[in-house]
Amino acid sequence: MMDKTKLKEILNTWNFWTKELAVEKKRDKEYFQKIHSFFKSNFVIVITGPRRSGKSVLIRQFAKDLIEKGKDKREILIINFEDYRFEELNLNILEQCYNLFKEEIFIGKKPLIFLDEVHKVKNWEKFVRTLHELKEAKLFISGSTSKIISDKLGSILTGRHLDIFVLPLDFKEFLSFKKINIDDELSIISQKEMIKRNFLEYLKFGGFPEVVLSDNKSEILINYFSDILNKDVVEKYRIKEIAKLKSVARFYLSNIGSHVSFNGVGKWLEENVSTVSRFSYYFEEVYLLHFLKRFSFKVKEQEKSQRKVYALDSGLANALGFEFSTGKGKIYENLVLLNLLRRKSSNLDIEFFYWQDINQNEVDFVIKGKNKIVQLIQVCYDIENHKTKEREIRALLKASKELKCNNLLVITEDKEGEEKIKNKKIKFIPLWKWLLQA
Repeated sequence: MMDKTKLKEILNTWNFWTKELAVEKKRDKEYFQKIHSFFKSNFVIVITGPRRSGKSVLIRQFAKDLIEKGKDKREILIINFEDYRFEELNLNILEQCYNLFKEEIFIGKKPLIFLDEVHKVKNWEKFVRTLHELKEAKLFISGSTSKIISDKLGSILTGRHLDIFVLPLDFKEFLSFKKINIDDELSIISQKEMIKRNFLEYLKFGGFPEVVLSDNKSEILINYFSDILNKDVVEKYRIKEIAKLKSVARFYLSNIGSHVSFNGVGKWLEENVSTVSRFSYYFEEVYLLHFLKRFSFKVKEQEKSQRKVYALDSGLANALGFEFSTGKGKIYENLVLLNLLRRKSSNLDIEFFYWQDINQNEVDFVIKGKNKIVQLIQVCYDIENHKTKEREIRALLKASKELKCNNLLVITEDKEGEEKIKNKKIKFIPLWKWLLQA
């Protein structure tokens, strides 16, 4: 048992009971619309996403919003399990926090409980299940690891939780943080040069909110990388091969947009394939990386094929060894991938892959709806190069024929317009503009 006074001091730090807490700039209104609509349900609300992407800030902002709309601040309990002052993280400390709140703070009928980074607490799911089934509290939980939370909730609350996936800032949010507001097409036209200048910064340093607002961007990104590995992987899985873990992670971040296999990475780094496989699973689980599958109508072929690897924030790749000056095309791909992940979080019927035929013709992204392919996207930074354009368009047309999809898009650095090639209409749009429209 922790000392009661010390425990109360910790909880008071993260709650609005006795003071106003600093609340950073609000994230995109879509997150708030979603969390408010979910709030009306009888489900547990789950907020996941990469470390430092803004989950904790979203929780504080939502709590403050409720207070401003009339909710008594003493009805709300926020517990941040990242606080180093907790002597231990187990079910007993969770119960102690809740009982202290109910006995000494709470006023009302049904408390709102926010459990931030809850996956750090052993057996947390028993506490959540009990309070939810007794309808004793409205529960919000957050975490920087996907499968641990989803697996445990899936076993105890099947069909009774709603998910919100928080990524670092998209480009429109990034511009808002820079006090450049995009309201309509006219505002894009009038601020075009300023938007393009800021886009270069977004390309290089990504969208973590703290990084966007800081002058020490590279240093913060390197610290984030260390935190993700140490706090979300090493501590959770008790990894002893820390040097190997960092080596594999750096390899992936230095090769975003590339085809990878566990066997190939193992040979390159002279590491055991099973170790590479295990670490890769962890990296995807804690939202450091995303592995994109090759499209096939046969699931078995999808699973056997090489993946393409991407970072959950392009700034991490650039800070950890990726050659930004020579690899902008890969960064372009990475930003498109992140936008597709955002799209999927709002529409679960969407899936996306890359496509490649036996002659190595490749299309970067195949967008699949519920029953058919709805769009093919080719990312081509250097479209003005004749050979490059010919290669990319040839692959796009072959995929169009094979997959029976005529919605063809090429994302470029500057080229915009439409061309008809072999009776197929192909649209071209600069990445910065596509991100704003998307």
